Amino acid sequence: MPLVGSPLKYCVNTGRILSGIRFSVGLMTNQTSPSSPANLVSIRIISDDVARLAEFYERVTGTAVRWLTPDFAELATPAGTLALGSTRTVALFGAGSARPADNHSAIIEFLVDDVDADFDRIKHLPIDFVNEPTTMPWGNRSLLFRDPDGNLVNFFTPVTPVTPDARAKFGR
Repeated sequence: MPLVGSPLKYCVNTGRILSGIRFSVGLMTNQTSPSSPANLVSIRIISDDVARLAEFYERVTGTAVRWLTPDFAELATPAGTLALGSTRTVALFGAGSARPADNHSAIIEFLVDDVDADFDRIKHLPIDFVNEPTTMPWGNRSLLFRDPDGNLVNFFTPVTPVTPDARAKFGR
Protein backbone atom coordinates (compact mmCIF):
# COMPACT_ATOMS: atom_id res chain seq x y z
CA MET A 1 0.00 0.00 0.00
CA PRO A 2 1.52 3.37 -0.97
CA LEU A 3 1.98 5.88 1.77
CA VAL A 4 0.30 9.21 1.20
CA GLY A 5 1.66 11.27 4.08
CA SER A 6 5.05 12.89 4.06
CA PRO A 7 6.86 15.19 6.45
CA LEU A 8 7.90 17.20 3.40
CA LYS A 9 4.27 17.92 2.43
CA TYR A 10 2.49 19.69 5.24
CA CYS A 11 0.07 22.53 5.79
CA VAL A 12 2.07 25.73 6.04
CA ASN A 13 -0.76 28.13 6.91
CA THR A 14 -1.43 26.77 10.37
CA GLY A 15 -0.23 29.78 12.33
CA ARG A 16 1.40 29.27 15.70
CA ILE A 17 0.67 25.66 16.54
CA LEU A 18 0.42 24.86 20.20
CA SER A 19 -1.77 21.89 19.39
CA GLY A 20 -2.35 20.33 16.01
CA ILE A 21 -5.85 19.33 17.03
CA ARG A 22 -7.04 22.96 16.76
CA PHE A 23 -9.48 22.18 13.93
CA SER A 24 -10.92 19.16 15.76
CA VAL A 25 -11.19 21.12 18.97
CA GLY A 26 -13.02 23.89 17.12
CA LEU A 27 -15.58 21.38 15.90
CA MET A 28 -15.91 19.79 19.32
CA THR A 29 -16.26 23.07 21.20
CA ASN A 30 -19.07 24.16 18.90
CA GLN A 31 -20.97 21.03 19.95
CA THR A 32 -20.65 21.44 23.69
CA SER A 33 -21.81 23.98 26.23
CA PRO A 34 -19.62 25.59 28.90
CA SER A 35 -20.97 23.12 31.46
CA SER A 36 -20.24 20.03 29.35
CA PRO A 37 -17.70 17.52 30.65
CA ALA A 38 -14.28 17.30 29.05
CA ASN A 39 -14.23 15.63 25.65
CA LEU A 40 -11.24 13.45 24.73
CA VAL A 41 -10.24 14.36 21.17
CA SER A 42 -6.63 13.24 20.89
CA ILE A 43 -3.83 11.08 22.22
CA ARG A 44 -0.35 12.37 21.40
CA ILE A 45 2.77 10.25 21.08
CA ILE A 46 6.12 12.01 21.40
CA SER A 47 8.81 10.48 19.21
CA ASP A 48 12.39 11.06 18.10
CA ASP A 49 11.26 9.87 14.64
CA VAL A 50 7.79 11.12 13.72
CA ALA A 51 8.16 10.06 10.07
CA ARG A 52 8.85 6.44 11.09
CA LEU A 53 5.78 6.37 13.35
CA ALA A 54 3.61 8.07 10.72
CA GLU A 55 4.62 5.48 8.13
CA PHE A 56 3.95 2.65 10.60
CA TYR A 57 0.46 3.89 11.55
CA GLU A 58 -0.45 4.53 7.90
CA ARG A 59 0.55 0.98 7.00
CA VAL A 60 -1.22 -0.80 9.85
CA THR A 61 -4.42 1.29 9.81
CA GLY A 62 -4.70 2.05 6.09
CA THR A 63 -5.42 5.68 7.04
CA ALA A 64 -3.43 8.60 5.70
CA VAL A 65 -1.52 10.75 8.15
CA ARG A 66 -1.91 14.51 7.76
CA TRP A 67 1.31 16.47 8.24
CA LEU A 68 0.87 19.90 9.86
CA THR A 69 4.59 20.64 10.21
CA PRO A 70 7.70 18.48 9.84
CA ASP A 71 7.44 17.93 13.62
CA PHE A 72 3.73 17.16 13.91
CA ALA A 73 1.32 14.79 12.15
CA GLU A 74 -2.16 13.45 12.86
CA LEU A 75 -4.00 10.23 12.09
CA ALA A 76 -7.66 11.20 12.31
CA THR A 77 -10.39 8.64 12.95
CA PRO A 78 -14.11 9.17 13.52
CA ALA A 79 -13.62 8.65 17.27
CA GLY A 80 -10.52 10.77 17.81
CA THR A 81 -7.05 11.62 16.63
CA LEU A 82 -3.71 9.96 17.18
CA ALA A 83 -1.26 12.86 17.15
CA LEU A 84 2.45 12.31 16.53
CA GLY A 85 4.80 14.97 17.83
CA SER A 86 8.54 15.33 17.68
CA THR A 87 10.65 15.61 20.79
CA ARG A 88 11.43 19.09 19.46
CA THR A 89 7.85 20.10 20.40
CA VAL A 90 8.19 19.10 24.06
CA ALA A 91 9.73 22.45 25.02
CA LEU A 92 6.41 24.12 24.13
CA PHE A 93 4.81 22.25 27.04
CA GLY A 94 7.72 22.41 29.43
CA ALA A 95 11.21 20.99 29.20
CA GLY A 96 11.25 17.30 30.11
CA SER A 97 7.43 17.06 30.34
CA ALA A 98 7.35 14.07 27.94
CA ARG A 99 9.89 11.45 26.90
CA PRO A 100 9.86 9.47 23.66
CA ALA A 101 9.58 5.68 23.60
CA ASP A 102 8.86 5.53 27.34
CA ASN A 103 5.22 4.38 27.55
CA HIS A 104 4.62 1.43 29.85
CA SER A 105 1.00 1.94 30.84
CA ALA A 106 -1.24 3.05 27.95
CA ILE A 107 -2.60 0.92 25.11
CA ILE A 108 -3.60 2.61 21.85
CA GLU A 109 -6.76 0.86 20.72
CA PHE A 110 -8.36 0.74 17.29
CA LEU A 111 -11.77 -0.80 16.64
CA VAL A 112 -11.52 -2.80 13.40
CA ASP A 113 -14.06 -4.79 11.41
CA ASP A 114 -12.15 -8.09 11.46
CA VAL A 115 -9.08 -8.60 13.64
CA ASP A 116 -8.17 -11.86 11.92
CA ALA A 117 -8.26 -10.27 8.46
CA ASP A 118 -6.13 -7.36 9.69
CA PHE A 119 -3.63 -9.80 11.19
CA ASP A 120 -3.39 -11.58 7.84
CA ARG A 121 -2.87 -8.21 6.13
CA ILE A 122 -0.05 -6.99 8.42
CA LYS A 123 1.64 -10.16 9.72
CA HIS A 124 4.35 -9.96 7.02
CA LEU A 125 5.39 -6.46 8.20
CA PRO A 126 8.31 -6.02 10.61
CA ILE A 127 6.07 -5.74 13.67
CA ASP A 128 6.71 -6.87 17.24
CA PHE A 129 3.53 -8.90 17.84
CA VAL A 130 2.60 -9.43 21.49
CA ASN A 131 -0.07 -11.97 20.59
CA GLU A 132 -1.98 -13.32 17.63
CA PRO A 133 -5.74 -12.66 17.50
CA THR A 134 -7.14 -13.82 20.84
CA THR A 135 -10.65 -13.70 22.29
CA MET A 136 -10.59 -11.85 25.59
CA PRO A 137 -12.86 -12.69 28.56
CA TRP A 138 -14.76 -9.40 28.10
CA GLY A 139 -15.84 -10.29 24.57
CA ASN A 140 -13.30 -8.62 22.28
CA ARG A 141 -11.11 -10.41 19.80
CA SER A 142 -7.79 -8.60 20.14
CA LEU A 143 -4.47 -8.38 18.34
CA LEU A 144 -1.69 -6.74 20.38
CA PHE A 145 1.55 -5.44 18.90
CA ARG A 146 4.10 -2.68 19.45
CA ASP A 147 4.76 0.34 17.29
CA PRO A 148 8.39 1.24 16.45
CA ASP A 149 8.69 3.28 19.68
CA GLY A 150 7.42 0.36 21.80
CA ASN A 151 3.89 1.69 22.42
CA LEU A 152 1.36 -1.11 22.80
CA VAL A 153 -1.34 -1.14 20.10
CA ASN A 154 -4.56 -3.16 20.21
CA PHE A 155 -6.70 -3.90 17.17
CA PHE A 156 -9.98 -5.31 18.45
CA THR A 157 -13.37 -6.48 17.25
CA PRO A 158 -16.30 -7.26 19.56
CA VAL A 159 -17.31 -10.90 18.99
CA THR A 160 -20.48 -12.88 19.36
CA PRO A 161 -22.39 -12.66 21.49
CA VAL A 162 -22.25 -8.90 21.18
CA THR A 163 -24.65 -7.36 23.64
CA PRO A 164 -26.94 -4.49 22.58
CA ASP A 165 -24.96 -2.24 24.99
CA ALA A 166 -21.66 -3.14 23.30
CA ARG A 167 -23.17 -2.64 19.85
CA ALA A 168 -24.48 0.80 20.87
CA LYS A 169 -21.15 1.75 22.46
CA PHE A 170 -19.17 1.08 19.29
CA GLY A 171 -21.90 1.96 16.79
CA ARG A 172 -21.55 -1.35 14.93
